[in-house]
Amino acid sequence: MKILLSGGGTGGHIYPALALMNRIKEKYPDSEFLYVGTERGLESTIVRKAGVPFESVEIQGLRRSLSLENVKTVYLMLKSIADSKKIIKNFQPDVVIGTGGYVCAPVLYAASRLGVPAIIHEQNSVAGVTNKFLSRFVGKICICFEDARKDFEQYEEKIVYTGNPRAQEVAAITEGASLAEYQLKDGIPTVLIFGGSRGAAKLNESFVEAYNLFKGKPYQVMLVTGETHFEKVSKQIASLGQSLANIRVLPYVYEMPKLFKSTALIVSRSGATTLTEVMALGLPSILIPSPYVTNNHQQKNAESLVKNGAAEMILEKELHAKSLFKAIDSLMLNDTARKEMAFQAKRMGITDASDRIIQVILDVIK
Repeated sequence: MKILLSGGGTGGHIYPALALMNRIKEKYPDSEFLYVGTERGLESTIVRKAGVPFESVEIQGLRRSLSLENVKTVYLMLKSIADSKKIIKNFQPDVVIGTGGYVCAPVLYAASRLGVPAIIHEQNSVAGVTNKFLSRFVGKICICFEDARKDFEQYEEKIVYTGNPRAQEVAAITEGASLAEYQLKDGIPTVLIFGGSRGAAKLNESFVEAYNLFKGKPYQVMLVTGETHFEKVSKQIASLGQSLANIRVLPYVYEMPKLFKSTALIVSRSGATTLTEVMALGLPSILIPSPYVTNNHQQKNAESLVKNGAAEMILEKELHAKSLFKAIDSLMLNDTARKEMAFQAKRMGITDASDRIIQVILDVIK
């Protein structure tokens, strides 16, 4: 089986594709893969580092306002469709799978014009512009949240509720990280706070303001600031005049899912990949959606968990030291509430997502 994968821009589009690839390799060792992305996106680094054959096309997103850049965008779209057709003809895939990001538009459109079966995978509860555009050209639409179904309602017969391949990969983790590696104590309930791979300034600021409120609490707190914010946050905490033994501040964590497994509560943004991991592991969470994303999809993602009792949410405009501390302290001092939230999160998770998508692949290439 030869599979062409495409998706880029953010890790949320790339990691599900790689997780799916790894599962397919487990079940079908002779499978061949090619990944098509852009040189400007994270995929050019992440995919190559994973040892996956990679080819690129040049494409950019449309500006929402009138701009001469949109003329260039149209030109690049036409050129990238032609380039994608050449790549597809050379590789001869059995199926093309797009996991989001504007690079998928020319690649999957080209596949449809060449008669190659194509599938899109939508990770968020609100469909992205590219996937909406491609929905008419593909054979199947895989979704991770039932709320996304409404965005493809005219193609209901194509929709398959599969979940996110990252969930199956994370659910297979059997052992959590040792908190001692992070200069904290194993066996003590721990809160993990982070704002995504690059951090979130407002979340960091609110934590610094709340820092002294955590003194003497029967739980530990780890803040992952993001590398660009670490030095500033460290100086701000140092200026407070005391260093609390139950708090650890780090710039970045590479094995985040393993650390998740060792924590009692997650406080984070509500990107699709993070929520996939939270649900797969059955973790209680306080979600602070980023207001700086397309169609406010992070808030919609968070609301999907909140309405099922699987998480609490603080909007960024309501985030400050007191609201952050109150939400954390209330849950950390209430084991029953955390256990119920964890149960509901686990119930929402799909831990065989890759296998479900593999079945979709087999169906479209019959």
